[in-house]
Amino acid sequence: MDTFAAIADERRALAALLTGLTDEQQRTPSLCEQWSVHEVAAHLVVPLEVSIPKFAVAMVAARGSFDRANVRLAREQARRPLAELAGVLRDRAESRFTPPGLGPEAPLTDLIVHGLDIRWPLGLARDVPGERLTATLEFLTVTQHGSFVPKGAADGLRFEADDLDWAHGDGPVVRGSAEALLLAITGRTAALDHLGGDGVAALRDRIA
Repeated sequence: MDTFAAIADERRALAALLTGLTDEQQRTPSLCEQWSVHEVAAHLVVPLEVSIPKFAVAMVAARGSFDRANVRLAREQARRPLAELAGVLRDRAESRFTPPGLGPEAPLTDLIVHGLDIRWPLGLARDVPGERLTATLEFLTVTQHGSFVPKGAADGLRFEADDLDWAHGDGPVVRGSAEALLLAITGRTAALDHLGGDGVAALRDRIA
């Protein structure tokens, strides 16, 4: 899989989805805690619009907290109309920016998971290519990077996708669709009721 080509395609697909949303849909709470659909879109624009020096300044203002800096910059971008944010995703779809120390799997994961954050509450389905879901699941379960996976959430569990030929880990099983697994591993409790297996209770305790 050409990961950068997949990233560009995901940005264009999300831009097309956002362009058709009503005002009410834009204000809908996403699965990403405390953010609306509009604000999630703004977050995805941040790496395309905010330079590393500007992000560093935001980090200083946030007393070294990456998360607080990220939230602040996303809220700044969220002042822009959603159509404008969609235009940025479309126009800069080919951007090859990756976070320091991480490869292209990180922005691909960000796009796919936040795309689910937007689509699940709105009841909008999309067939994400299986190879992209597999790459994202591998990235999350192998790296368990703190920007994506709550600390300890995936420890000692075996995750099995029932719609892909993918599994990872040893221990009590958490089984479900690739989308539900992605959301649960990244701490979205809304996905837990869509999963089965004797590991779900442990995962629920860790992210609830």
